[in-house]
Amino acid sequence: MEKQQYIDRAEQAFYKVYNRFPVVFDHGEGVCLYDTDGQEYLDFGAGIAVMGLGYGCQELKETLKGQVDKLFHVSNLFYNVPSIEAGEKLLKASGMEKVFFTNSGAEAIEGLLKIAKRHAFDKGMAPDYEIIAMRHSFHGRTLGALSVTGNDHYQEPFAPLIPGIRFAMFNDLDSVKAVWSEKTCAVIMETIQGEGGIYPATEEFLKGVQSLCDEHDALLLLDEIQCGMGRSGHMFAWQGYGVKPDGMSVAKALGNGVPIGAFLASGKAASAIVPGDHGTTYGGNPFVCAAASKVLDVFEEKKIVEHVRETGDYLWTRLDEFVEKYDCVQAHRGIGLIQGLEFTKPVAPVVANALLEQKLVLISAGSNVIRFVPPLVIEKTDVDEMVRRLKAAIEAV
Repeated sequence: MEKQQYIDRAEQAFYKVYNRFPVVFDHGEGVCLYDTDGQEYLDFGAGIAVMGLGYGCQELKETLKGQVDKLFHVSNLFYNVPSIEAGEKLLKASGMEKVFFTNSGAEAIEGLLKIAKRHAFDKGMAPDYEIIAMRHSFHGRTLGALSVTGNDHYQEPFAPLIPGIRFAMFNDLDSVKAVWSEKTCAVIMETIQGEGGIYPATEEFLKGVQSLCDEHDALLLLDEIQCGMGRSGHMFAWQGYGVKPDGMSVAKALGNGVPIGAFLASGKAASAIVPGDHGTTYGGNPFVCAAASKVLDVFEEKKIVEHVRETGDYLWTRLDEFVEKYDCVQAHRGIGLIQGLEFTKPVAPVVANALLEQKLVLISAGSNVIRFVPPLVIEKTDVDEMVRRLKAAIEAV
């Protein structure tokens, strides 16, 4: 079937919520994707930071093939071995105490919000308790996650959302203090803002927010859906700051393409949810947890975090060249393998040219930032090739 025929069928069948590029991908291998015409694309988007181990990871494929022959699904009214093993490994990697597996990152955020509210309820706070979130944040598309996403454009069509959400400015501790009240029960934020333009938290800000939460017996909840799973050069980005949240979310690279997320908690947050408070039909089933368990094994066996530090430093050096070379590039931010270039104009033409002409997959963060979240297994030669193609795309437009 011709590519355009696939596209026409999709446009007929699906809700028009994405402005898709005219490419139909068929398969992947390593750090490359291949379309239905057999053309190869270098992927520096990784399915929006999902494909940490790249495409075709042999260890993961063998694990999933074996699990298919054993058990796809069993109710959470019973135990299953893959979920136990994945849960233990994730707790070890994070240093947290309890874990709940979800189907997505947005569901993990919903779980954190319920922990915050349940903790406030157990303390006897009045039911009009408040949660502080950050402007320019992104936590997901479900109504709870949307309520703490600091972007009016995303929120306005779906108001009214969850009440009691107050917004502060990321990396501005005084703005957090300004909206703090006796009703505040939690602060939720990304450790590194992704959609908001690739802004890592400063150590002073993150430690300051944790101190406020400790002082007032509120919860610090960190969203590690995109920046977690080794992408920052630490297994979880907060581990590089000398802090520890009460709760955290993880998803994306946890399953390397298999849909799975989780929320984790420690201390007072670990005991906030009791039987009957939460549940899921598919979350934590043996198939997806077999994937997560193997992904965590491969991370350790192949020293993925250490590799990210090395290749992330090299990516930083090469991306700095764009700031020096092009007047249209005004800033460079990030850490590890989550970095961004800020342009003086909207980046859509550059992203489109990179994809369609240079066969380079890139994604934006907002209108004027190109986000670099490649598979964590990229090599320096892949960075060099990406730089060559991106330069060509910039010069073409």
